Amino acid sequence: MAIKMIDITDKDNIYREAIARGCIRLRKETIERVIRGEVEKGDVFSATKIVAIQGAKQTSMLLPFCHPIKITYVEPRISIEGDRICVEVLVKAYERTGVEMEALTGVAIALLNIWDMVKKYEKDEEGQYPYTVIEDIRVVKKVKKLDEAINT
Repeated sequence: MAIKMIDITDKDNIYREAIARGCIRLRKETIERVIRGEVEKGDVFSATKIVAIQGAKQTSMLLPFCHPIKITYVEPRISIEGDRICVEVLVKAYERTGVEMEALTGVAIALLNIWDMVKKYEKDEEGQYPYTVIEDIRVVKKVKKLDEAINT
């Protein structure tokens, strides 16, 4: 079977959006450190939002079968849910193809950024990460409005 990019040449540009979400499980002490702004590498929330936006914009560079698209909006949201920091990323565009992969990439890279910024506090005595887990990355919403097609 051949490996190829899907041809979307004849498809119309229409409004599309996707929301993806995922979480990272951390030690309680690490989350408290993040909240207090005591992470040596800096403000975890601000850095993670920037990384999520950049990750969404770089999706086609990371995944070779994703089309480069003109994203019109990316909004990362971060919440703390017990022993997890969760990231949700909304992506919007008027395009020929969906933006789910951009939202998923934004979430995944944002969670990796959190891990990188707090890994010092998550290691056990042997340098392992027995508690740290990235989990539940998924698309939670997808919108495709056919009545808002534009031909460009």
